[in-house]
Amino acid sequence: EAQRAPGTAARERDEDARAGPSAAQDRKSKSKGLPTLATEVVTKRGAELLHDPWYNKGMAFPQRERDRLGLRGLLPPRQMPIDSQVQRFRHAFDARKDPLQKWKQLRSLLERNETLYYKIVTENIEEMAPIIYTPTVGEACKRYSELFRRPRGLYFSAHDVADFPAITYNWPAEDVDIIVVTDGSRVLGLGDLGIQGIGVCIGKLDLYVAGAGIQPSRVLPCVLDVGTNNEELRADPQYVGLHQPRLEGDAYLRVVDAFMDAVYNRWPNCLVQFEDFQTRHALRLLNRYRGSCLMFNDDIQGTAGVALAGMLASLRARGLSPGDLVKEKIVFAGAGSAGTGVAAMVVQAVAKMLGGGKGACAAARRNIYMLDKDGLIGASREGLSDAVWGFARDDLEDGMSLTETIRKVKPTILLGLSGVGGIFTADVLQAMAESTERPTIMPMSNPTDRAECTAEAAFRATGGRCIFASGSPFENPPMEHNGFPVIANQGNNMYLFPGVGLGALACGATQVSDGMLLAAAIKLADLVPEEVLKCGRIFPRIENIREISREIGVAVALTAIEEGIAEGGRGLKVDDLVRLGECGMRKRIREMQWDPDYTPLIYQDP
Repeated sequence: EAQRAPGTAARERDEDARAGPSAAQDRKSKSKGLPTLATEVVTKRGAELLHDPWYNKGMAFPQRERDRLGLRGLLPPRQMPIDSQVQRFRHAFDARKDPLQKWKQLRSLLERNETLYYKIVTENIEEMAPIIYTPTVGEACKRYSELFRRPRGLYFSAHDVADFPAITYNWPAEDVDIIVVTDGSRVLGLGDLGIQGIGVCIGKLDLYVAGAGIQPSRVLPCVLDVGTNNEELRADPQYVGLHQPRLEGDAYLRVVDAFMDAVYNRWPNCLVQFEDFQTRHALRLLNRYRGSCLMFNDDIQGTAGVALAGMLASLRARGLSPGDLVKEKIVFAGAGSAGTGVAAMVVQAVAKMLGGGKGACAAARRNIYMLDKDGLIGASREGLSDAVWGFARDDLEDGMSLTETIRKVKPTILLGLSGVGGIFTADVLQAMAESTERPTIMPMSNPTDRAECTAEAAFRATGGRCIFASGSPFENPPMEHNGFPVIANQGNNMYLFPGVGLGALACGATQVSDGMLLAAAIKLADLVPEEVLKCGRIFPRIENIREISREIGVAVALTAIEEGIAEGGRGLKVDDLVRLGECGMRKRIREMQWDPDYTPLIYQDP
């Protein structure tokens, strides 16, 4: 039986008892994929319906639906249940070995039948996540123009700024819950890919659907095409974006402002996730909108939450408590938006553990050492941004190398957020091995070839002693530590952002606060069972992502209510949310989660 989040079964029994005798049966029916009584009204029939991926069931249409929806004769006569469709798809899929070919086959299915696609992805999330998202999606983005067949999402061109409101009304869904948007300026660790970055938005939303249970018809990938500074793309006649240099300054901000105004005018309660914006824009845009809009930046805040959760769980794996984070010395290789975002969240967590107050943040910063391409960032360094300046050291020489810094300060945790592959050299890893008995090494950069080191290199340099987590997946090396096989953890952002979105929607949050993200990180760390910590596992099994997202969603929603930034919605007022409590919120979120099963369809004239 798949490992479940701790206490899940007991909580469900308690909630079922409160909700009445039908609740347990309803839950069991959903978990088994049994059909419910819900129906959906459609305004399409015949071939038009078959070409709509939101509603198409392929050969799974029952005979009565074929009659009332004008499908008789348009499909082979055999009715094939969804489980048989899954088996049929897997027969061809499993024969493919190349990840990009598998991505293409999955994408083709997504364009034909979304329910079947998400059924396959949801039930095989550990296998499918590296294909629909990192690392394979990086290659798909690089070749987006070449692979382009059908549009998916909305494309906001800088030439169409005045028409952005009209563009939102070209999207057929009346209700959108979550938007993921990019300007393609820093796609994963691949740099400026322009309009081709929309592939990452599509992948992220697939994880919202599979991981959080957001209904696929209520998600929307978007790209802001403001040009590209990638000369190779601009010279490529196949490139499908604007062949012009990127807009900068006020012209760039006008495009982003127009986008935010347009989407919130059409869908005022949606959550907007910013994705893969270059460092100099990412933090500026986050600060520009976070106080007035329900939005967050996953590269800054999502990465920070996952990294913090990994650190907190690593303390438990070492026999310490999360509160011991206040004593840890942490070296950051990378001072971009991701690095400073993680450091800021660590400061927030430590300051909270120290009781808050003006001196708490300063005390928290004293145990953080940040390096960029020029070495350790010292107080004598000029031209630092405000986000970096707070971590400049006045007690060490500016420009010290990574190896020198580690040998000098003897850190317990090393994080890589540089986007530069291989910078955790043998000397760096050896220095970490000598710094502490069980170092935590976290090369978090994506994709795989941008990781600061491999799992094998880290374990070999430390004799299997380290606790390892990376942003991209690595195979577990054939080594042991204290009689247990070593674990190459993957600290993927998909552990966090689906639950953050789910919780924000469940309570009608007006913004995504630091407190909500900190609550998500702490909950994620708590979800790692004690029995697996001893072998170095510091994240829960990804196969349980729906339960993980549900628990994170509860923590996020309750924090928003406590902070007074929840407005309710979806049938409940704020006072109703307060009365729900933890158990009631968990039940509400469980009922919100969409299951990838076919719904009976009824035709109605448009």
